[in-house]
Amino acid sequence: MKLATQLSYAGGFKEAAQEVVDMEKAGLDLVWVAEAYGFDGPSLMGYLAALTKKVEIGAAILPIYTRTPTLIAMTAAGLDALSDGRFHLGLGASGPQVIEGFHGVPYTNPLGRTREIIEICRDVWKREAPLVHEGKNFTLPLPADQGTGLGKALKIIAKPVRSEIPIWIASLGEKNVELTAEVADGWIPILFIPERANDVWGAALAAGAKKRDPKLSELMITAGGLLAIGEGEDVTKLRELQRSMVALYVGGMGAKGKNFYNELATRYGYEKEAEEIQDLYLSGKKKEAEAAVPDEFLELTTLCGPKSYVAERIAAFKEAGVTHLQVHPLPQLGQTQASLIEEVKSLL
Repeated sequence: MKLATQLSYAGGFKEAAQEVVDMEKAGLDLVWVAEAYGFDGPSLMGYLAALTKKVEIGAAILPIYTRTPTLIAMTAAGLDALSDGRFHLGLGASGPQVIEGFHGVPYTNPLGRTREIIEICRDVWKREAPLVHEGKNFTLPLPADQGTGLGKALKIIAKPVRSEIPIWIASLGEKNVELTAEVADGWIPILFIPERANDVWGAALAAGAKKRDPKLSELMITAGGLLAIGEGEDVTKLRELQRSMVALYVGGMGAKGKNFYNELATRYGYEKEAEEIQDLYLSGKKKEAEAAVPDEFLELTTLCGPKSYVAERIAAFKEAGVTHLQVHPLPQLGQTQASLIEEVKSLL
């Protein structure tokens, strides 16, 4: 099992990037960089590539609606070149609020678009022939009746460092997870409860695996949560830091009847709680929504406690098929993020 972290840069990206340098020395294998609707991810990842030497750098995620498929491929190839072959391309559909609200692009056919984007990216990186693609969502070159008629099939000018860059998909729904298991190199779930993952996603993963190209390696999975190692109630209480995030996702992301995270909580067995959290959150009662998040949910999606307990949680994630344990280190007195990385690395 490898060790990963999701870069948090609320306190300043340059400061957070320097912490990655320290965590790299402590044994961090992969750092994920989010984009959401903040700064663009590629700029931040290029900065990280210049500062680091061996830690792998992943996009988690580049939303599939915000760039053309070819630009996604070019960006991935560029970051892979700058990092000397250390880049991982994470893709996801994001959600209608961001895509239609912030980008002004219709949120349509996410599964079909994802499949075609992956096909196009892999064709671009291979450079075996000028790029030609005919699909339901994308046609390259653009047909004459849709443009000037001057479009020409081209190859990427630069030669990618690798013809196969790992592609991960952030997915939750059954059909999307099935697609992930079929065509992607890795899977990025969220709010992952290892003890219940098979009940929620097992059938979808198995269905996708049956159609998986044998040339692809076994599906990688990155999941984990807040990490704190130490004795006493002060450490276990750090799980509470996740309460507001869970309430936001389960209660406030999307709308009533259109919230992927709420549906996930329901599938985990928290149907009554998920409905209550959403009703409270959407009515403006955010603190009450946070209070309604079950303590058990927080414990099962985090790794906070004595070293022996954290080792048990790691074993549960490993048993669930997680290949890249993704942690958010919360240093206590006398600790640093790097020292926590080093300590948990010894438990893998």
